[in-house]
Amino acid sequence: MEKETAKLKIEEISTQLRTHNHNYYVLSETTISDYDFDMLLEELHKLEEQFPELAYEDSPTKRVGGEITKNFKTVKHKSRMLSLSNSYSKEDIQDFETRIKKLVENELEYICELKYDGVAIGITYKNGKLVQALTRGDGVQGDDITANVKTIRSIPLQLKGNDYPEEFEIRGELFYPKDVFENLNKEREEAGEDLYANARNTASGTLKMLDSKVVSKRKLDSYLYFVLGKDLPIETHYDAIQKAGEWGFKVPTEKHQLIKKCTTIDQIFEFITHWDKERGNLNFEIDGIVIKVNNYARQEEIGFTAKSPKWAIAYKFKAEKVSTKLLEITYQVGRTGAITPVANLAPVLLAGTTVRRASLHNADQIEKLDIRVNDTVFVEKGGEIIPKIVGVEVTQRDIFSEPTTYIQVCPECETTLVRKEGDAKHFCPNEWGCAPQIKGKMQHFISRKAMNIDGLGEETIDLLFEEKLASNIADLYELNFEQLFELESFKEKKSKNIIEG
Repeated sequence: MEKETAKLKIEEISTQLRTHNHNYYVLSETTISDYDFDMLLEELHKLEEQFPELAYEDSPTKRVGGEITKNFKTVKHKSRMLSLSNSYSKEDIQDFETRIKKLVENELEYICELKYDGVAIGITYKNGKLVQALTRGDGVQGDDITANVKTIRSIPLQLKGNDYPEEFEIRGELFYPKDVFENLNKEREEAGEDLYANARNTASGTLKMLDSKVVSKRKLDSYLYFVLGKDLPIETHYDAIQKAGEWGFKVPTEKHQLIKKCTTIDQIFEFITHWDKERGNLNFEIDGIVIKVNNYARQEEIGFTAKSPKWAIAYKFKAEKVSTKLLEITYQVGRTGAITPVANLAPVLLAGTTVRRASLHNADQIEKLDIRVNDTVFVEKGGEIIPKIVGVEVTQRDIFSEPTTYIQVCPECETTLVRKEGDAKHFCPNEWGCAPQIKGKMQHFISRKAMNIDGLGEETIDLLFEEKLASNIADLYELNFEQLFELESFKEKKSKNIIEG
């Protein structure tokens, strides 16, 4: 292929991929099948390999990551990333309005937005291209995580249109969608690893990973909502968000009721009440509502304190809590031998999902709560994705109830448990004779983060263990084609792939 033809083809495919990416990750509209998208991406990748000098800096092929960061450079923010004052009642919001009305004479219009429970980020664009992404840090300076942020599909590498400022910053939140985070924890549970406690902290940890290729696979998402820059041709916060949406950013929209203009406290509380009830139906976590003065000139008049803008306030929701019955306490064994007690509950709806289980963490937690089978317990999510038991309704306890006695032997191999001084968990010391530990170690060994063995999965490891074909990691390398081919549902290709892997 001639160079000029390749240049046109690269431009055409890049434009198509950017459009499909924006439609799917920002507008939630599917305009191409996964297969066709992958085929286009593969075609572009081959052209860029053949003509590397023609590849765009912001090429869609860069989304998969691959850049290794040895350490994260600390960079000073051009404008401080301030935090918001918190409120918890209608009276607090009324006090907020009273304070700012003393500072301005004009009638005020407010913008209500969701308070995303994620990781604050500031992203700088020059001539429409993403050039830098910084964490909040201490508000004065943050870590440069540009390589990792470039892998997040809902963040544009190249802006749409041509009316954006030559240079500006946009701020918002990065987070795990609920379904993505639940799948991530499901994978860890199956591998016998400790579960991540909440999505926010896990998102923060993900953004500090040294390998951007791993970050790309984690499927983080974003909402961006605050535009900063010199001489912006925009007069209000609301108009800035609309314009950012036109440039290709994923922003809160009135269409989805994620943002609302208000002029009275009652209107503000209609928005707060609506999302306090409906937040469980969102596929991301929120922990409140943010109220801001809309007009930029009014914001300047009202000003700032040392820590926060006077023209904005956050209303914090109370943690969601329900009561249900504790049916049974069971115990799980992880691949390290750690024992985790699990509360099996009468199914109850909490924050939009049906909860049947909650972690009890360890023996100390059970003793602290004095939790017993058949108790009525209070279950809470709050900022946690994994439900936790926060209390017991002792007034409803059966008079014949007996305190919970923590198990003394492993529920799988009946080995006496040990607990080291200073350690919260009990452990099964039978490392090479306890089935969940053996399978867990093999599952971890074959996983992507370890040996990344093609063809082998957790279900296959379970089957090989049950059929006594592999009782430790070394046995995997003794397997032969005939042994696998004889297993039910193992065809020639699958057996061959495992041996080659």
